[in-house]
Amino acid sequence: MEGPEPLLRPGSFAAFHVERERSSSGSTTVAEDLKARQRLKRGLDELGWAAERGQIDQLLSLAELLEAWGQRINLTGHQSQAEIVSRLLLEAVALLTAAPAFESLVDLGSGAGFPGLPVAILLPDVQVTLVDSRQRRHHFQRAAIRELGLENVRTELGRVEELAAVEHHAGVAQAMAKPNQVVAWMLPWVRPSGWLLVPGAENPPRIEAKPGIRFETIRRYRLPGNGAARTLWIGQKV
Repeated sequence: MEGPEPLLRPGSFAAFHVERERSSSGSTTVAEDLKARQRLKRGLDELGWAAERGQIDQLLSLAELLEAWGQRINLTGHQSQAEIVSRLLLEAVALLTAAPAFESLVDLGSGAGFPGLPVAILLPDVQVTLVDSRQRRHHFQRAAIRELGLENVRTELGRVEELAAVEHHAGVAQAMAKPNQVVAWMLPWVRPSGWLLVPGAENPPRIEAKPGIRFETIRRYRLPGNGAARTLWIGQKV
């Protein structure tokens, strides 16, 4: 069967802005910013994704904000802008190239907002919901939404299985739990005929057949730059 068509504490950072603190020696340099921009543009070109200049600026501002927050609290483990571009931003774009088209997306266990925030930047007509149970990540998500002026993103703070699920056209979850559990949690958040998306590494996630899912496929793709293999399990809700 052919697959679908691709397409902190509250107050601790109240005065925090996208501008990073720069030391007197200029440790955060224009050269580093340029390196991140070039890496992002090369990766987008390699993926065949035609992003507008404003979207590229927003993606880089997101990387900059995450880098700055990361100096105070551990959100992702990735420190530099260039590393964030390679391991978070471009990974999200690569996933988009393998996913079916959707009108709304719920990102379960979203962490610092990946892949949901890059999706919202690149697909401004798509409504995105970020769900995470940790306050510091939730605060970062809200700060990023404000700083980037994203009007198509909302956030939910709480455990996925305990929140009142609102149906979306598609759901995605990365490294949140074992794949079978992820799919069970995701089902209430996806509308009938909608898509369940579970990214994996080179070996696809093993997901048992479940009632309520009538179509399953595996898509394989590679990350730009290092060519690392990835898989995307796609299920369609009945």
